[in-house]
Amino acid sequence: MNGRQDKRQTDIWFFAAASFLNDFGHFLFTAIWPVFVTVTLGASVTFLGFVDGFGTAMESISQAVSGMLSDKIRKRKIFIWLGYLLPSIASLIYASSYSEFQLTLGKFFDRSGKMRDAPRDAIVADETEHGKRATAFGVLRAADRGGAFLGLAASAILVSYLTYRQLFLLSAIPGFIGTMIILWFIRESRPTDGSDKTGISLKNAGSSLKIFTFLSLVFTLGSFSDSFYILAAEKRGISLVIVPLIYLAYVFVSFASAVPFGKLADKAGRKAVLAVAYVMLAAANTVFIFSKSILSFVLAFAVYGLHYGAYKGNVKAFVADLSPKNMRASYLGGFEMLVGLVSLPASVLAGFLWQGVSPTMTFSFSILTSLLTLLIIPWVKEPRSDV
Repeated sequence: MNGRQDKRQTDIWFFAAASFLNDFGHFLFTAIWPVFVTVTLGASVTFLGFVDGFGTAMESISQAVSGMLSDKIRKRKIFIWLGYLLPSIASLIYASSYSEFQLTLGKFFDRSGKMRDAPRDAIVADETEHGKRATAFGVLRAADRGGAFLGLAASAILVSYLTYRQLFLLSAIPGFIGTMIILWFIRESRPTDGSDKTGISLKNAGSSLKIFTFLSLVFTLGSFSDSFYILAAEKRGISLVIVPLIYLAYVFVSFASAVPFGKLADKAGRKAVLAVAYVMLAAANTVFIFSKSILSFVLAFAVYGLHYGAYKGNVKAFVADLSPKNMRASYLGGFEMLVGLVSLPASVLAGFLWQGVSPTMTFSFSILTSLLTLLIIPWVKEPRSDV
């Protein structure tokens, strides 16, 4: 039994290492992405919103498909290592892109890599007790954010010495290493609680999962990509050299708060921590509306980081709690697919409001959806043990 527990703990740390490397590579170019799209290639802000929204949609669709298939064939690992490989291929495409079509193709490969998440998260959920699950997901989020923090720090230094295209090429290397970690060190155990009931439909889900999915779609409609926050700082006169450093505040806070929020959710409940996450996003958007100085943008990104730390790991733990154990990958993937389908119009709407009305309207709409979500979440019944 102890050997099996040791394996479970080791698997989580291997997943964390791969996630760290993946985000390190991704965040080598995150801060320069909006400028690369709108300035270097000369695309519009509306296209930026489209391509980011398209990427988010691909994230979720790929998770739904991989979740359904991994439950069906009772295998997880192939989706995980392939999911870490695709973003590295995407970085090579970005480096050689000179058109909107090429960028969109790169984004397709990049965000399709999220096929790793549902199968990986199902393994993590299966290998952790209910009372420790949010903490385990918090460890993964902390690894993500740790890699992101160091990636941004490296980007802030390297942007003065390398071209944007060279940064994209460099960003491919960590993902290749992460892929090797999964291939070499993760030993897959075939699940024993098989079931023929696989799929991405929520029609057989419990009422609490249905309500939580609905409120998450409302919330997602006002949750646009980070590119708009970065663009807000750049448009208000913050130097392109300084923007990555300000963005570090967001990444560091999200890294530092992920595990504490996970532990808090295991003790106080997922709903309470998720409510904090919704409030934090509304607060962050409020600060962004009035931000003009470097210090105010640091504060805005820090509050945004608290939102991420409280939200990302706990929402996955909550969906896992509400899902039948033998269908977790399907339900996790199905949930993410529905969220992703809303993410595309959400980012397009954000771009439209930004260009057609004002950046303030974009942030105000997000505040509205956050407050609406707060009104719905009390109707979700939180389980105290696995379904």
